[in-house]
Amino acid sequence: MGLGTIDIMVVVVYAIFIFGLAQFVSREKGGKAKDSSDYFLASKNLPWWAIGASLIAANISAEQIVGMSGSGYRLGLAIASYEWMAALTLLIVGKFFLPIFLKNRIYTMPQFLEQRYGPNIRTIMAVFWIALYIFVNLTSILWLGSIAVNQVAGVDQTVALFALGGFALLYQLYGGLKAVALTDIVQVTLLVLGGLTISALTLNEVGGGQGVWAGFETLLDRAPDKFNMILEPGDIGYRELPGIAVLVGGMWIANLSYWGFNQYIIQRALAAKDLKEAQKGVVFAAFLKLLMPLVVVVPGLAAVLLAPGLDPADQAYPTMMRYLPSGLLGLVFAALMAAVVASTASKINSIATIFTLDLYAKRRGYESEAEDETHRATHEKHLVLVGRVSAAVATLLALFAARPLLGSLDQAFQFIQEFSGFITPGITVIFLLGLFWKRASEASAITAAVVSILGSVVFWFPAEWGGIAALNAVPFLNRMMWVFVIALVLAVLVSLWKPGSAGSDRIDTTEVNYATGASFNIAALAVIGILIALYATWW
Repeated sequence: MGLGTIDIMVVVVYAIFIFGLAQFVSREKGGKAKDSSDYFLASKNLPWWAIGASLIAANISAEQIVGMSGSGYRLGLAIASYEWMAALTLLIVGKFFLPIFLKNRIYTMPQFLEQRYGPNIRTIMAVFWIALYIFVNLTSILWLGSIAVNQVAGVDQTVALFALGGFALLYQLYGGLKAVALTDIVQVTLLVLGGLTISALTLNEVGGGQGVWAGFETLLDRAPDKFNMILEPGDIGYRELPGIAVLVGGMWIANLSYWGFNQYIIQRALAAKDLKEAQKGVVFAAFLKLLMPLVVVVPGLAAVLLAPGLDPADQAYPTMMRYLPSGLLGLVFAALMAAVVASTASKINSIATIFTLDLYAKRRGYESEAEDETHRATHEKHLVLVGRVSAAVATLLALFAARPLLGSLDQAFQFIQEFSGFITPGITVIFLLGLFWKRASEASAITAAVVSILGSVVFWFPAEWGGIAALNAVPFLNRMMWVFVIALVLAVLVSLWKPGSAGSDRIDTTEVNYATGASFNIAALAVIGILIALYATWW
């Protein structure tokens, strides 16, 4: 396909603009040096629109746009459940989780675990999250982004991989979370408009130039099997999306863990200036999630008719970009790169946050409140430096690991879900008990984490390697539900057998107010109503 001169100019101008904007909005006034609150939590002053946009920008990246289009190509509209059920999950996060987190001034998820359970689980989970973010999330974003650059612009994939990683690192290296979050409204606007444009043009092509609706009707008529929201046993994709489990089963475990307890997502809401601002931000994000299938799934559906026989399926989105005229191709390509850069920068910053605040600062004793002003200023400057160095190291690790881990996969989005799902049930158990059951102990939290990993491995282990065939055949969403139930039961039993020590629970929930304002409640009802209508239509 290749980019024309005007397309290249559009991409270059956008890259310069967004890089300059990131540095401008994250500058400190009066020559003030950045401290850890500035760098990792955007000075705890993010407005609702930045929170909502940044939540989506952190989430919707190459693994969503390229990956979900690939899954839409192979599995159909059913993959949209990840987007639509996320909207409902965000409402739950805003109403029930954020009041506790913000009241207790939580800045990282491992910090919450220590204040609720004890120091051991904080260290264990901090190490795990860093490894997950580097070797699963960061590698996937960069790899899929490099595929798009290679197919659209003709740039060597390895060169594209390192260029994307390097730009994303530099983009957030100076400004931290503020640089990411305050520019994400531009990134999200561009990626939504770009995605809607490619959906409209490809549907028009499917309809023989008779318009978007004609193309949609043609898709319904010629590929009806791609429009089943609830798959049945025997359907293509049932193993990835096992029927009713997408509504009442394992997808809830995945969504609660991702949107409620995932550092690089929840970090935006934790940086809000107050609870109401954070709740308005998650509602804004919920409405954007309802729109996302039009951006990330429809191009894959259109490719079913326009480009049959693609292998791997993740080529669907880049292939559909060939229908864009010169100039517009550059803009949509810039939107795709914006998604890659925004999400990559978000994950880099969260890795740096967890490493610096939950491992390095704690080990060095920098969390102490007793330091004098001079020592505290020196420590804060040092923590920002450590954050920047750890960000660079994490990026390099992901760049070198991307090809060995993902080079032979057909659908990288399913790779993310599969391997994130090893610990997801345990994380959900640990946090739900920690938030809402005072008797939960650190021993029970560690039990849930260990059971989650071991139980998932038992289910996942292939029969040809000595695993149990019946367990290996269980769809991974159902696997997550079963492992969640087992981990929950064992965690409760361990808590009853070995309660936490006195003073180990320092999370205050006594005066948490879960009541939400009229605007939040009206918006929540609107989201729920739209979801009911969508599933009633495509059941």
